[in-house]
This record gives sequence, structure tokens and C-alpha cells, in this order.
Amino acid sequence: MHDSDSFIEEVSEAVRRDRLFGYFRKYGWIALVVVLLIVGGAAWREYSKAQQRAEAQAQGDRILAALDAEDAAARHEALAEIETGDGAQAVVEMLAGAEALAAGDPAAAAEALRAVEENAELDPVYRQMATLKRVMLMTSEMPPQERIDALAPLTTPGAAFRVLAEEQIALAEIEQGDREAALSRLRSLVEDTEATGALRQRANRLILALGGEPDAA
Repeated sequence: MHDSDSFIEEVSEAVRRDRLFGYFRKYGWIALVVVLLIVGGAAWREYSKAQQRAEAQAQGDRILAALDAEDAAARHEALAEIETGDGAQAVVEMLAGAEALAAGDPAAAAEALRAVEENAELDPVYRQMATLKRVMLMTSEMPPQERIDALAPLTTPGAAFRVLAEEQIALAEIEQGDREAALSRLRSLVEDTEATGALRQRANRLILALGGEPDAA
């Protein structure tokens, strides 16, 4: 009986091997395709990363070359010609605006900042920063109400530059002669936990200048 059992086990094992080899012959190509897809996908990811690194380096080289120009006007012109097609475009436009301002052309600086504001593909933080910088740059050229309208969207809760926008709106309200609105806004800034100590001090000085009572703190 023992020999018989061993023989049956050997036969069963042979059948299982034959069946397994049959499965490999029939479906082995699927495993091969899966392996090729995994290897090919990994290779493509590495290639894509290398391409992105090369493109980022090339963009950085173009920006550095533009900043190496002899004067501010030439730097502005060189930066204005750079198109990165991604979030770095905001940085390029702001650099171009700074160079235009240094060259004595605030209108060109404001135009560069407006390009950032109107680029819907950029992160909202960059666009809001550009709005704030443009309004502050063009304070003497923009009527108070126009500045208030431009900055109002930046005062929503959670906005990155909310307290700075509130300060600029308060200054525009003072210019309009709306003393009470300015005082109310400045008092709110003094109590605002997101405002820096320097901003609270500026708000307190403005409150005092408007004849209001500064915060005791």
C-alpha cells in the first residue's frame, strides 16, 4: 500500500506540473506584458523627470542671463521675452516689473504685474500678490475708489495678503475723506491676530492722526 500511495502521489505531482506548464504556455504572455509595462512605465517616469529637470535648468539659465544685462531697461526687455508656461511665469513677470520700475517706467512695471493678475493658470497667491504690488505702485495714479475696488477681493477671510490689503483700503478711505470707515477698519486691524506688530503700530499711528483713540496695548 505504501508503494501504491507513493506512485499515486508521483503521478498527481506530474499531472500538477503538466497543468502548471500548460498554464504558463497559455497565459505566460500576460505576465510578460505586465512586466514590460512596469519596466516601461518606470523608464518613462525617469525620462519625464529628466526632461523636466532639463527644462527647469534651461528656464533658470534664461532668467539669469536676462538679469545679467547691463542696465535695468535691458533686463526688463529680456525678462519680458521669457515665457515659462508654468508657475515660474509669475516670478519672471514680477522680476520684469521690478526692473521696469528701476528703469523709471512705473507704467511698464504695472503692466507686468497686471499680466500676472490676469493669468488664470497661475496660483491665486501670485495673482493676489501682483494686485497688491500694482495698487501700491500706482497709488498716485489710481483714484481711491479704484484702489478699493481692486483690493476688495483680497480681503476675504483666509486670503494671503488680507491684512495688508485692509491697510491700503484704509489709506484710500482716508484719501476719500471717509474718516469713520477708515477708523473702523484700522481699529479692526489693531485687534487682528493675523496682523504683525509693525502693522498694528502703523494702524495705531493713523488712528491717532485721525483724532481717534489708539489702542492701549
